[in-house]
Amino acid sequence: MHERPLTSRDLAQLIGVSQSAVSRAFNPAASIAPEMRARILSAAKRLGYSPHPIARNLTGERRDVVGIVISDFANPFYSTLLDRLTQRLQEAGLQALLFNVTPGADVKQQLAALRLHNISSLIVISATVLSARDLLWAAEGRRMLLVNRVAGETDLQSVSCDSVAGTRDIADHFHAIGVRRVAYVGGLEHTVIARERRDAFITRIAEHGMTLTEAVTAGEYSYTAGWRAAEGLCLWRQPEAVFFANDILATGGMDALRDRLGLRIPADIKVAGFDDVAMASWPRYLLTTVQQPVDLIVEEAVKRAMPASPPSDGPQDLRIPARLIVRQSTSAESQETMLGPNGSVTERTAR
Repeated sequence: MHERPLTSRDLAQLIGVSQSAVSRAFNPAASIAPEMRARILSAAKRLGYSPHPIARNLTGERRDVVGIVISDFANPFYSTLLDRLTQRLQEAGLQALLFNVTPGADVKQQLAALRLHNISSLIVISATVLSARDLLWAAEGRRMLLVNRVAGETDLQSVSCDSVAGTRDIADHFHAIGVRRVAYVGGLEHTVIARERRDAFITRIAEHGMTLTEAVTAGEYSYTAGWRAAEGLCLWRQPEAVFFANDILATGGMDALRDRLGLRIPADIKVAGFDDVAMASWPRYLLTTVQQPVDLIVEEAVKRAMPASPPSDGPQDLRIPARLIVRQSTSAESQETMLGPNGSVTERTAR
């Protein structure tokens, strides 16, 4: 049976000092007599004591910790982004301290814990939950970076993909394959990026002389929201294609169009999304989408989050080009196979 680790209270009792003296000894900024600090550190080394990393962070000794605030674990794009980001931070010699902000809860109360930690910088991966005022309050003077979110009127730095150009690519693709009547399904409308995607799409199809049959707001970015939005589309307006503002909406929408409404994709209606999450390439979906440059976004985010890095000379709002990925959900009618109801493959003769 292993002995439990030595605590600061144990060390204090063994050498006859107060527990607060032990804490101050491990905090370079704390006020303590040099002789007392040396005595405590010497005893700690001899007895094998080391403070808990979180405790050291709270006392201010750690400056290699980057706080990450996230609020949408259900979105696989954010899960992928978080995975790559934490890996890259570790490679850079930094540790990540994760704060999960729950939608609908008292945001300020959840962020209060963040202010207790001596993090060197803060990366926010939350497009919808936190207001600019909440973010500035949480940062409390620390360096802060927004990822996949535009800083708006604040002077905060942000790194994201070029959603406007990516959305235009979708509209251009629809036009190139002969689509003339399209519908748009968004998730939310109150974020800058959401408005950018909607406005860029509507503007671009108008430039091509295409008709927008309707623009729907699903209310959230989820599979269920995509399904419900697709169920509610006014099919009597005869849209030839639907652009969903992200892939999760699109997968729910595709399943509703096929399984609920009996449409064939892409024979009866074509579908595109945004993000290029793993599901987009699954055989059931083979979704045409815009691929966000996750690795480049992460690299730029870590570069700006490094404690020793100088302020960036680049733009405050850095936009990285995205890439259009064309798959079977928008393939032309000349394709030999296409997804039909229930994800079945329908054989066709090429024209």
